[in-house]
Amino acid sequence: MKHGLKKELTLLDIFCATAGAMISSGLFILPGLAFAQAGPAIILSYIIAGILCLPALLSTAELITAMPKAGGNYFYIMRGFGPLLGTVVGFSAWLSSSLKGAFALIGMGAYLILLTDLSLEVIALICCIFFIILNLIGIKEAGRFQVFLVLGFLSTLLVYIVWGTKTVNPENFSPFFAKGLDSVFTMTSFVFISYGGLIEVTTLAEETKNPGRDFPLGMILSLIVVSIVYALVIFVTIGVLNPENLGVSLTPISDGAGVFGGNTLKIIIGVGAFLAFISTANSGIMTASRYPLAMSRDKLLPPGFQKISSKFKTPYTAILFTGFFMITAILFLRLELLVKVASGVLILLYIFANLTLILFRESKISSYQPKFHSPFYPYLQVLGISGGLFLLMGMGMLIIFLTTVFLLLGFIWYKAYAQKRASQDSALIYVLERLVARDKELTSDNLLTELKDIVIERDEVIRDKFHKLIEESKVLDIEEPLKMEDFFKEVSDILGKDLNLEPRELLKKFMKREEESSTVIRKGLAIPHIVVDGRNVFKVLLARAKTGIILPGDKLVHIIFVIVGSHDERNLHLKVLASMAQIAQCPEFDEKWSRARSAEELRNIILLTERRKD
Repeated sequence: MKHGLKKELTLLDIFCATAGAMISSGLFILPGLAFAQAGPAIILSYIIAGILCLPALLSTAELITAMPKAGGNYFYIMRGFGPLLGTVVGFSAWLSSSLKGAFALIGMGAYLILLTDLSLEVIALICCIFFIILNLIGIKEAGRFQVFLVLGFLSTLLVYIVWGTKTVNPENFSPFFAKGLDSVFTMTSFVFISYGGLIEVTTLAEETKNPGRDFPLGMILSLIVVSIVYALVIFVTIGVLNPENLGVSLTPISDGAGVFGGNTLKIIIGVGAFLAFISTANSGIMTASRYPLAMSRDKLLPPGFQKISSKFKTPYTAILFTGFFMITAILFLRLELLVKVASGVLILLYIFANLTLILFRESKISSYQPKFHSPFYPYLQVLGISGGLFLLMGMGMLIIFLTTVFLLLGFIWYKAYAQKRASQDSALIYVLERLVARDKELTSDNLLTELKDIVIERDEVIRDKFHKLIEESKVLDIEEPLKMEDFFKEVSDILGKDLNLEPRELLKKFMKREEESSTVIRKGLAIPHIVVDGRNVFKVLLARAKTGIILPGDKLVHIIFVIVGSHDERNLHLKVLASMAQIAQCPEFDEKWSRARSAEELRNIILLTERRKD
């Protein structure tokens, strides 16, 4: 029996999961190493890296509000580019997120090793097992624990900033560009991993109560807060530490705290750093485990990965698999190099987020209905793609080569396992169809239907009688000019067969109805509706006449909703008539109707247009 994931996460949970995934080694380890290469201007490197994240953040926010499903960035990239790239991205995102979590566990071990005789690896393993159990118990418990961790270390950093600002030495910032302007941009690539967790949180979209509001707001707030915290903490650290000491320090924030706050503040900051590493590790398991779940649903991985606990509503197989990989990484892999490769993969994911948004926008798929729209399209996305390529070039050829090898692993799995099992439409195919394949042979209705079902689930649309009638309705898509009588004859033949009524009698009723009173309710739209004998008879037919049908009074219509019902269905008749009239008044309805590619898309336009429910 299948069980759905439980919607437990709130705006605060999203903010803390995102912030917690970002703040750890990027703040507590990297600043000293970066300062040695760029001097005080390293502050600008962090700010620029945050700005370069903004296009991907806004693109991701739009995509995830349209498709709030487990797998996050994998899910929408898969729907944008298809199974091949989806497999590569899914594996890459999972490995990248898992390795970041494992690296954070090693960081925790490095702090705890001072308090125990256990080895660093053993401590990391114990912590990993704890987080696996926590995530198995439930997403709400893991989310609440994450909130506690993030608020804890943000509080310690606030103390550091307020206290340290009073003792900053301005001379430490001169010369500001001590290593030249080029070093600032080189170090931007180096510290970009500090923002690496920004879009990983999208894997939790299916478990969020209100993803349409909470994800854009939570991600934007986390980027703003984290960027400010990075800049201020590094400003204080540069201002209080001797430049020679800062350039060789692997614990720059703790060292800075010791300068102006003594051992007491140094211990407090150490606790804050420890909480940050815990937060990243917990977030790593939470987010990484949703990639195998989503890939299994798409048949890119064996079906066992989509098993969900009936008691806790968590994907236990995916969590255990991710936890086992993290344990293996802790014991056997050289994490430092692999985390650099993971950074390269993250940059690629940011690039693909922008590319995917462009694909969906240009595909004009009617059931792509995000709650949030990225501003300044497509200029912001082009900027994000260019910025991502710039960052990749700054990482060096070795990392680019290793990242390519990393991606090839996903390609090999696709060829060996997924290719013969996976079948998925993509927005890319819809774009190609618009450009070169006017016969529509390249596309099916699979993606349209999937996106429609996602919107219905997201908006908690009640599948009422009207919804069922539209889903079961016949659709006429008329290419050539057609006279009114010929149109109603075709409609009568179809409905007569479906309702077991005499087509000639239906035709007479339709023609008489138009003679008595026109059913054109506005320019371009008619709703012919008749009452027939019998009981429990009701049917809706949708029609699009591209060149138009001329009704009495020389009124040309392109949109026709036909309603046929028996006397006992009078109330339903009136409700459906009112709903159809209301839907057709919505902005851009005519444009969407005219550019729809299939009968399924025409139905979706009706189903996904907001209407009042009686």
